[in-house]
Amino acid sequence: MPMWKRNLIVCWFGMFVTGVGMSQIAPILPLYIKQLGVDNSESIAQFSGIAFGITFIISAIFSPIWGKAADKFGRKPMLLRASLGMAVVVGCMGFAHNVYVLIGLRLLQGAITGYSTACTTLIATQTDQEHAGYALGTLSTANIAGSLLGPTIGGFIAENFGLQNSFFITGLLMMVAFITTVLYVKENFVRENKKTLGIKEVWHTVPEKSLTITLFVTFLVLTVALYSVEPIITVYITKLSSHSGHVALLAGLAFSASGLANIIAAPRLGKLSDKIGAHKVIFAALIAAGILFIPQAFVQNPWQLMGLRFLFGLTAAGLIPSVNILIKKITPNALTGRVFGFNMSAGYLGVFGGAVLGGQVAAWFSIRDVFFITSALLLLNALWVYFKVYKKLNNQELALGKQ
Repeated sequence: MPMWKRNLIVCWFGMFVTGVGMSQIAPILPLYIKQLGVDNSESIAQFSGIAFGITFIISAIFSPIWGKAADKFGRKPMLLRASLGMAVVVGCMGFAHNVYVLIGLRLLQGAITGYSTACTTLIATQTDQEHAGYALGTLSTANIAGSLLGPTIGGFIAENFGLQNSFFITGLLMMVAFITTVLYVKENFVRENKKTLGIKEVWHTVPEKSLTITLFVTFLVLTVALYSVEPIITVYITKLSSHSGHVALLAGLAFSASGLANIIAAPRLGKLSDKIGAHKVIFAALIAAGILFIPQAFVQNPWQLMGLRFLFGLTAAGLIPSVNILIKKITPNALTGRVFGFNMSAGYLGVFGGAVLGGQVAAWFSIRDVFFITSALLLLNALWVYFKVYKKLNNQELALGKQ
């Protein structure tokens, strides 16, 4: 098996498990906080919001730091650090004595993360140009599938094995990711820049600043769109299925539908990006994703919602790999880890911002308005991408064709 393919398999598993570990706490958090001695429902909601959100905020701060370390010391050491650290910290959550210890461990989890950044950088730099789109497309399914399937997996483990065991089992899976990384991931790392550049120097060295910012914003908007419905799906399903006793299961399936579609479509759309150009896939996928959010506000039953969530997942699958392909294309190898680190920070902020946006819009306006506002965000982003990315790269292609 070629080295790039073996690296891809191991990194996919590690990123999937890491995604599960970051998000599996969502459905069980209020129950676990109550088990830790918090009885007041308002306090439970308050502590749940802090414990869930703090990981992603801290991750956004530390992601560029670990990206810098990846460029300095290599990507495999960062994979080992993050997977072992996550295994220990998530496992320790099962031993938390009170809610403050749990929040402290969630904060620490955010600080030691960086597995996804290191994986993306390693695959981008260790895969030949011919297979880069396919590899990055396949890899992108791992994190998003882990994040979207995590709540369902966490709920299932908690229901069948107990709340504490959900942390122990997830920690054990991360330990498996650490061991497989030690044994099977190979990296030919040569440090190109002996001097460690500061943020200003890195930014000065980035050749396509405007295009890079546009890609960061696109990644941010995409993750906002993916997670804006996270706080409201269960409530929405409850309204749509007033006679059903399986609300949790239906909500889990609705979460999982877009994740499943992403797994199916991302490698294919990654290949398509290699063939016709990533900028064309991004533009088309943003328009399709924006349009697909509108009918979700008018569904009459949970199954219609699941079908539309699946279709949305197919379109979203074209965005993350295409963003990564373009970032790799316009970024010098010596800066790849740093730039992917900044991009991952935008993604973490999008997760947090999406969850906050969805909850606040639903509280102040209505659940259906969440879908309309998310649609508007995606379509506005498509317009911006058209002028800042699509036209620019299309003109470059035409100029090269004439030569």
